[in-house]
Amino acid sequence: MKWQGRRQSDNVEDRRSISGGKIAVGGGVIGIIVLLLNVFGGETGKQIAPVLEQMQGGQQTQTETAAPLSKEDEEMGNFVRVTLADTEDIWSKIFEENGMTYKNPKLVLFRGSVQTACGGASSASGPFYCPGDQKVYMDLAFFEELKTRFGAKGGDFAIAYVIAHEIGHHIQTLLGTSAKMRQAQEGKSEAEANKLSVALELQADFYAGVWAHYNQQNLDTGDIDEALSAANAVGDDAIQSKMQGHVVPDSFTHGSSEQRMYWFKKGFKTGDIKQGTTFEEIQ
Repeated sequence: MKWQGRRQSDNVEDRRSISGGKIAVGGGVIGIIVLLLNVFGGETGKQIAPVLEQMQGGQQTQTETAAPLSKEDEEMGNFVRVTLADTEDIWSKIFEENGMTYKNPKLVLFRGSVQTACGGASSASGPFYCPGDQKVYMDLAFFEELKTRFGAKGGDFAIAYVIAHEIGHHIQTLLGTSAKMRQAQEGKSEAEANKLSVALELQADFYAGVWAHYNQQNLDTGDIDEALSAANAVGDDAIQSKMQGHVVPDSFTHGSSEQRMYWFKKGFKTGDIKQGTTFEEIQ
C-alpha cells in the first residue's frame, strides 16, 4: 500500500513500550491456537476446548517486560496511523452521504497484555474491537504468526485488511447492528446463534472490502491478494482443519474461508454499503 508521506491519524494509542507483562497462555502453541480461535474479536470454538485444557495442563504463565520500540516498530506504527486515517476519511464521507455522522474510534497498539473496557486481554486474543470503549486493540506480533504458522502471504495490506475489518465492527456498533445481533441470539440454539455471529463477522469483512474499494488510488499490485490470503487463513474451516483435523460447520462463528473471501471481494467490487446483506443471506 502506498502510505509513506501521507496523513497519519491522531487516534492511535501506542502502548507497545509501556504494555504490561507478556502472557504466555500455556506455552507457544496454545497461545497460537487461542489467538486464531479469537481472531477478529469472535468467540472460541467450544469443540476444541478439551484439547486446549489437556495441552495446557502443567504449563506456567510467564511474564516479559515490553522492549523499547525499534526503527521497524516505529515504521509499523506509522503505517497503522496512515491506514486508520484512511478509514476515518472514507467512512466519514460514506456516513455523510447517507445522512449520518461518523465517530472516529481509537486504535491501541500493545505488546503482551492490555486492559480494556471489555476486560483484560493478551496477545493470544488476536486483534479485536471493544464496543465498551470503541477501541480496536492490536498486537502486531499476530501477523508474523499468521504468516509463518498458518500460511498467509503477509505484507502490509494484510494488516490493513485486519484494521479495516475491526473498523467494520465499529461501524456495526454505530449503526446498532451489533446490539440487534446480540439480542437476536437470545433464546436461540447454539447453532442458530453461531449463524448470527457468522453474519456479523462476514459483514465486517464486507465493510473492509468497501473501504478498499474507496482506497484504490493507494493500493499496490498484490494488495488485494494479501487481504484475501489473510481472510482465507482465518476461515473457521481452515483453522479447525489445522487444529483438530476435521470441520464442524455448526460451530463456525466467523465463516468459512470461502465466505470470508467472497464478502470482502463483494465489498471491494461494489463499494455499496447497502449490499452487505449477510444477515439475509447467511441462513
